[in-house]
Amino acid sequence: MNRPNFQKEMEQILAGLQVEKTGRKKLLLHSCCGPCSSYVLTALTHFFDIELFYYNPNIHPAEEYAHRLQTQKQLCQQLPREGTIEVLEDVPYDPEAFFSASAGLEGEKEGGRRCEVCFRLRLEKTALEAKKRGADFFTTTLSVSPHKNAALLDAIGRETAQTFGVAYLPADFKKKGGYQQSVALAKTFDLYRQDYCGCIYSLQERMAQKQQKEQEATL
Repeated sequence: MNRPNFQKEMEQILAGLQVEKTGRKKLLLHSCCGPCSSYVLTALTHFFDIELFYYNPNIHPAEEYAHRLQTQKQLCQQLPREGTIEVLEDVPYDPEAFFSASAGLEGEKEGGRRCEVCFRLRLEKTALEAKKRGADFFTTTLSVSPHKNAALLDAIGRETAQTFGVAYLPADFKKKGGYQQSVALAKTFDLYRQDYCGCIYSLQERMAQKQQKEQEATL
C-alpha cells in the first residue's frame, strides 16, 4: 500500500493557488517555535499572507515559553518575505489547558498518546482561531520535526477542519530537506534552539537521558 504523500498534496494545492491568480490567500500557521517555523515560513510566504499562532500551553516552564516566543518574534523581524507575516499577540500562556488534557498520561513516552492529545489540543485551538479570523487555510509547523508523526498530525488536522469548517493545508514539512533547512536557517539567524520538545515530561525524559549518558561516560 502506498503511503500518503502530504507534501505532494500541499504542492498541488499551492500550484492551484498560483493558477487561480485571485490574490493572496490568508493562512493561520500554528508554530511550535522559531527554528521549526523558519523553513515553513520561507516555503509559504510566496503563497500566503501569514498570521502566526504561537499556541503552546505544553511548554514548561514559563521562562522557556517566553524564550521561545521571543525567538519566534526575532525570526519574523529578520526573515525576508513576499507577503506579510504577523505574530498574533493576544495568545495567553495557559499551561493548565495542557495539564488537564494530558491528565493520566504523565508516564507516557514522548511520541505516545500524550503527544497525540497535545497535538489535538493545539490544532483544535488553531482551527477555531482560523475560523474566527476568516483564514482560508490553517496548518502547523510541527511536521517539520523528524520526531513528529506527520500522518497523525494530518489526520487530526483534517478532522478539526471538518469540525470547525475551515480548510486544512496538508503538509509534511520535513520532506525535501525541510528539517535540514530549518537547522541551517536557525544558524543563519542565530536563533535559540531548545533541546527538548517542550512539556515538563519531555524535559524530565531528556534530563534522565543526559544523566544516563554522563554515568556511562564515567564507566
